[in-house]
Amino acid sequence: MLFVLFLSFYIFTLMGNLLILLAIISSSRLHTPMYFFLCKLSIFDIFFPSVSSPKMLFYLSGNSRAISYAGCVSQLFFYHFLGCTECFLYTVMAYDRFVAICYPLRYSIIMSHRVCAILATGTSFFGCIQATFLTTLTFQLPYCGPNEVDYYFCDIPVMLKLACADTSALEMVGFISVGLMPLSCFLLILTSYSCIVCSILQIRSAEGRRRAFSTCSAHLTAILLFYMPVVLIYLRPTPSPWLDATVQVLNNLVTPMLNPLIYSL
Repeated sequence: MLFVLFLSFYIFTLMGNLLILLAIISSSRLHTPMYFFLCKLSIFDIFFPSVSSPKMLFYLSGNSRAISYAGCVSQLFFYHFLGCTECFLYTVMAYDRFVAICYPLRYSIIMSHRVCAILATGTSFFGCIQATFLTTLTFQLPYCGPNEVDYYFCDIPVMLKLACADTSALEMVGFISVGLMPLSCFLLILTSYSCIVCSILQIRSAEGRRRAFSTCSAHLTAILLFYMPVVLIYLRPTPSPWLDATVQVLNNLVTPMLNPLIYSL
C-alpha cells in the first residue's frame, strides 16, 4: 500500500514539474526572470525527491534494504545540496517579486539576463558549499559500531547516532549551520515581502491590489510548505524519529508535487 502511495506521489511530482518546464520552454511569453527561476525550481523539484524516493520504493517493493557507504554519503550530500539551493532560490524569487512590484519601471534593467544568470549560478554554488561542509563534518567521524540507519535515507541526525565518538560539538555546528542558513534566507524573504506589502497598500484601485497580491500568493504558499518541515526536523531540541520521518516524507514527496499545482494555478 505504501509502495503504491509513494510511487503515485513520485510520478505526479515528475509529471507536474516536467509539464511546468515544457510550458515555460515552449512559450516565448514566459521567458521572463520570474519563470526562469520557476524553471530552475522545477528542475530541482525533480531531482530533490529522486535522492531518496527510488531507494525507498526499492525497499518497499520487498528488495534488500542495504545501502553502501558511498551511497549513504551521496544521499546526504545531494539531499542538502538540492535543499540548500532551493532555499537560496526561494530567496532570489522573493527579491524578483520585490523588484517587480516596488520598481516596475526599472524591472527589466535590474533583473537583466546577466543578473538572473549570476543569481541562478550563485544559488547552486553556495548550496554546493553548504552541502560539502555538512557532508565532510558528518563523515569525518569514525563509524565502527552498529551500521543500521534508523531512517529511510541517510541524513545528518541519524548518521550521528551511528558514530562511535563524541558528537556534541558536531551536533552544535550542524544545528547552527542547518538552522542559520534557512533562518537568514527566511528573514530576507520577510524583508522583501514587508516592502511588497507596503507598496501594494499604496495602490489605489482594489483590482490593482488584488493582482499584485495574486503574483505573490503562490510564492508565499510554497515558502511555508518548504520551511515548516525544516523547522520541525532540524531546529527542535528533542528529535522524534517517527515525527521526523513523517514530516520528511511530506517534505521530500508532497511539497515538490504541490509546487507545480500552486504555481500553475
